[in-house]
Amino acid sequence: MTLQIVILAAGMGSRLGRSLPKPLTVLADGRSIMQQQHDNIRAAFGRTARITTVVGYRAETVVDAFPRVDYVYNDRYDQTNTSKSLLRALSATGRDGVLWMNGDVVFDPDVLGRALELIEGDRSFVTVNTAKVSDEEVKYTVDAEGFVAELSKTVRGGLGEAVGINYVAARDKKTLQRHLQRVDDQDYFERGIELAIARDGMRVEPLDISDLYAVEVDFAEDLERANLFV
Repeated sequence: MTLQIVILAAGMGSRLGRSLPKPLTVLADGRSIMQQQHDNIRAAFGRTARITTVVGYRAETVVDAFPRVDYVYNDRYDQTNTSKSLLRALSATGRDGVLWMNGDVVFDPDVLGRALELIEGDRSFVTVNTAKVSDEEVKYTVDAEGFVAELSKTVRGGLGEAVGINYVAARDKKTLQRHLQRVDDQDYFERGIELAIARDGMRVEPLDISDLYAVEVDFAEDLERANLFV
């Protein structure tokens, strides 16, 4: 089985204040955020992993930088959020499970190594950081069996934050797609996961990577923090 990997890179990234798509932001080591992601993917899964990138804002700049991967175009990138970009990508990746990540996450290469057992077992998961719980981030709770129960920015009593690197098992893919279709255009993909859990009993494991680094670059201070690790 060829591992399907999706990078969500359609957004305008206006909060960072750059003209290029945020995944092309250059890090302190000279690589772009997306190049760091590609390097981590290839180190963990080799050259056989199939990468599909969802583009929108200034799509040609991403395609020019990474011409050897597959692309899905979200022509409504300025009107929709990550839920609809992910929906388009899942529809383009066949029946297999999919590992996906936000295109602005700078992360430790060991994150994917830790995820390997769950991916090989085809078990849906979200990566989480339990070291901090910020009001502005997507938070989660678990049920009595330890599976994710709630997943949103409005969660109260969250156990940690979602990192933005996730996997949907082949058996759960259609369920997630159905709920991503139903959510509002401006919803994050986490809303689709949350509804799939609540309404269809989809079982999603939290994968704790608190001892590793993963920084979602939204603002200049996030970029500064990410540059401390690379």
